[in-house]
Amino acid sequence: MSDLNRRELLAGTALAGAAAATGAVADRAAAQEGAGDPDLSGRSILVTGTSSGFGHLGALHYARLGARVIATMRDMPRPEADALRQAAEADGLDLHLVPLDVLDESSVREGIAEGERIAGGALDVLVNNAGIGISGPVELQDEVAAAQIFGTNVDGYLRTARAALPAMRAAGRGLIVNSSSQLGRVIYPNIGLYSATKFAVEGLSEQMAYELAPHGVDVAIVQPGGYPTEIWENGDRYTRALLDRIGEERKAGYPELIDNALRSSGGGSTDPMDVPRAIAELIAMPAGERPLRRPVHPGTKPQLRINEVSRRTQLAMLENSPFGPAAKSVLGPA
Repeated sequence: MSDLNRRELLAGTALAGAAAATGAVADRAAAQEGAGDPDLSGRSILVTGTSSGFGHLGALHYARLGARVIATMRDMPRPEADALRQAAEADGLDLHLVPLDVLDESSVREGIAEGERIAGGALDVLVNNAGIGISGPVELQDEVAAAQIFGTNVDGYLRTARAALPAMRAAGRGLIVNSSSQLGRVIYPNIGLYSATKFAVEGLSEQMAYELAPHGVDVAIVQPGGYPTEIWENGDRYTRALLDRIGEERKAGYPELIDNALRSSGGGSTDPMDVPRAIAELIAMPAGERPLRRPVHPGTKPQLRINEVSRRTQLAMLENSPFGPAAKSVLGPA
């Protein structure tokens, strides 16, 4: 049975036999893992947060698959940028380093504009990857911590999307991939506001998906489980600073949680390359046929039931509304 084609559906064309629900498309994408890497030749891909983790690995992976990659990070020049540039030059990759700080509106505008100049027009893909973690009980998360984590993990995604979307809409094409987490659907205590930011990413992304469907722009949410990247090691710096700022009276209320607030390791022996591979598969899929959500982890995926309940609930609420065609194109049939 054929997949829903977003443009055909939004134009009102009957899709005989169309029955590719989001879950089915996600299953198909998962089944393709290990079946050979896709060809990303001719795609322009801008990635945020490429100094480490999924961003660093992804920038090199997409370039090795033939894409023109605009790898961005803040505080350039820096050793991480030099290392990424050297790796790209060693393999003869079409990879360009561009400074971009997702916390700074002008930096985002300039970085996206430079990426579009390098791409020769609208970006084909924006991968929102830049993110931080700050641990500890919610009561201990002060205004500084809240501004840091929401500013990076949520506002940063909005800033880059707002900068890239005018050209994408004008071109009638594009893909925004937003990195969420299992923890954007389920809660694990003592990681501060991290889950709150990822819940926000889930809502922001799904709303954008409905609104952008008529413009030919796809939105996909990647939901990684635990992987041994640098996010919590880097996050320990923010957590230590937070604990230094917080008064002893508040800390005294959570002695065990405070003792376990520093989380410099995690993810076990899983392969972080799972995430760039999954994103590459999403990029290679035809426009209008990508799943809204893509869970990524070799083990348990506790968000799967929530994803499906959410999908059915959204369809039931929107299918007979003016947003029905967009919802059906994004989520698949009931």
